[in-house]
Order: sequence, then structure tokens, then C-alpha cells
Amino acid sequence: MNTFVHLWHYIAVIFLMMTGLWTVIAKRHFVKKLMGLSMFQVAVIMFYVSMGKIEGGTAPVYLPDGEGGVDLDAVYSNPLPHVLMLTAIVVGVATTALGLALVVRIREAYGTSEENEVLEADRAEEELERAAEEADERLAEEAAGGVA
Repeated sequence: MNTFVHLWHYIAVIFLMMTGLWTVIAKRHFVKKLMGLSMFQVAVIMFYVSMGKIEGGTAPVYLPDGEGGVDLDAVYSNPLPHVLMLTAIVVGVATTALGLALVVRIREAYGTSEENEVLEADRAEEELERAAEEADERLAEEAAGGVA
């Protein structure tokens, strides 16, 4: 039981990651898919930040000991995962904003934010274009046949 208490963040990461993945796969609304991607990203950020923290570690700043030297026996936490995740948070916010802007444009163009309805509208438009091309080809053949 004591092991699970120390590994709670890994359990939370797995839960968030699987919930985000399920949301992206199972949901058909584009905003819900973006929320699932955001949950997945939060899980990855939480994983990296939790790996950078060392129990009993301090900030990676050299602290002088009592005699004016540097304490070489101190345990330090790794700052690199935290710094990288700050960048990942900024990129994630920008990506989410871009995704939401695309959803707004899709809604304006198709009148819906549901994936199935957008795909159906695209298929219907392709069928209309194909029928128009076939009609144009028939007219061209008839015109060429009448000239010869």
C-alpha cells in the first residue's frame, strides 16, 4: 500500500492519458476531440514534471556551507524537465487556440462541428462534382460526334 502512495502521480498520469486518448477516439465533436488532446498533453506534462522532482532535493542553486565553500553533498532536483514543460504549455495553449479557430471556421463552412456530418457533406460535394464532370464529358463527346 505504501508503494501506491508514493506513485500516485503515475496513476494520475495514466488515468489522464487514457481518458484523453479515449475522448479523441470515441467522441465525434471537434471541440471534444480538442479537449481530449489537451487532457493528453496535461498528462505528458505532469509525467515529465513528476520525473524532475527528487524527494529531498532542493533547487539547483549552489548554497555555501558554513565555511564559505560550496556544499557538494546536497541533492538537487533536475530543472530541465520543468523548463521544457513551460515551453510545452505555451505551445499547447497556442495549438489549442489554433484548433478552436479551425473548429469555428469548419462550423461557419459546414454549419456543424460534428465529424460525421462534415464527412457526409464532403462526400455529397464530391459526388456532385463527379456527376458534373461526367455530364461535361458527355456533352463534349456529343459535340465532337456532331462535328465529325
